[in-house]
Amino acid sequence: MKLRKLLLTNNACYKAGKTITPKGIMVHSTGANNPWLKRYVGPDDGLLGKNQYNNHWNQNKPGGRQVCVHAFIGKLADGSIATYQTLPWNHRGWHAGGDANNTHIGFEICEDGLTDTSYFSAVYKEAVELCVHLCKLYGLSEKDIICHSEGYKQGIASNHADVMHWFPKHGKTMDTFRADVKKLLSEEEKSAEPVKKKYYRVQIGAYTVKANAEAELAKAKKAGFTDAFIKYD
Repeated sequence: MKLRKLLLTNNACYKAGKTITPKGIMVHSTGANNPWLKRYVGPDDGLLGKNQYNNHWNQNKPGGRQVCVHAFIGKLADGSIATYQTLPWNHRGWHAGGDANNTHIGFEICEDGLTDTSYFSAVYKEAVELCVHLCKLYGLSEKDIICHSEGYKQGIASNHADVMHWFPKHGKTMDTFRADVKKLLSEEEKSAEPVKKKYYRVQIGAYTVKANAEAELAKAKKAGFTDAFIKYD
């Protein structure tokens, strides 16, 4: 994951200053054929590119709306994929249109024409990695992840179709998304486990006279085997 930070400090949501204890993650997509991060994140930090219309979300009410999410995933000016954090993760966002604003971290995936497999694969992978990062930060699991349309069915979000109008076009659903998050979480937890060292001991000799054993130990240590020791059986 290529994670950068540009907080939308001019947005009314940021200025409201309310915080939450994150209990879940909500996946959104933008609903517009514009995969460039500069459309939503600004001003240009040298990587985003300039938004010629200056209609990014780092303003009081973008397009006259009360909207703000915790992150966006999309294209940088050079065409590579990145994630931009746009609110503190524990800030109360304006993304769900319902009670999920009080409990969920929400992020947007910038849509394109919905048919580009390579773009979808890249942003999907980035979204999985972002969710793994957030799960580890807040002790969540894949079971705590929903999309906007699932939130609507649960009665905690407004009536939006995302992301189920897009994912199935590429053979994915929220169930496969959650499974991929679970798999990556498991892999990272396994790789983080301490490696157990194996020790192989070499015996120099066995002596019935203690002085002889001590003399041999002194010779071993003088030779550089500083961890040598005597064991009495």
